[in-house]
Amino acid sequence: MPKAEANVIEYKKKSLWERVYLFEIARGLSITISHLFKNLAALRHGKVGETYQYPEIPKPIDRVWKGEHRLMHRTDGTPRCVACNCCATACPADCIHITAADTGNDGVEKYPIGFDIDILQCVFCGMCVEACPCDAIRMDTGKFPEADYMGPKRILDIDYLMNNHPDGVSKISEAIY
Repeated sequence: MPKAEANVIEYKKKSLWERVYLFEIARGLSITISHLFKNLAALRHGKVGETYQYPEIPKPIDRVWKGEHRLMHRTDGTPRCVACNCCATACPADCIHITAADTGNDGVEKYPIGFDIDILQCVFCGMCVEACPCDAIRMDTGKFPEADYMGPKRILDIDYLMNNHPDGVSKISEAIY
């Protein structure tokens, strides 16, 4: 059996300047000192750093945050969704699964009997909201998805999505909108 030859890589010897890392140390200290002076100036003007006592006082949510999904209602309480699968098709994470059923009347051909969103796969991009032609799905609840260790518990089903409305908002009044 022939003996395997090893490739020997010769490394360039570092200069004293490179071995001391003096420039990087000075750069790191300059960043730290600049933050120190900014914070001291903020304290002098009465501005303190923002600290939130989280569970008791939550941090205000930015208005561009999309939040968890919800399904909209019609005036009779049924889902506004017509199970066209546009949202599932537009979803880049492929986390929306819709099961459709026939209504039997001519006004609305289909309705969802199953509407599941795997929240662990969702990237909260909002493409499902943009793709929906009848404004049936929204992401304006302002709720953060809760952290969880159990994967199957984080599949949002149609019952959860129909009742996942922001606090203080009536479902029927939104159905008229």
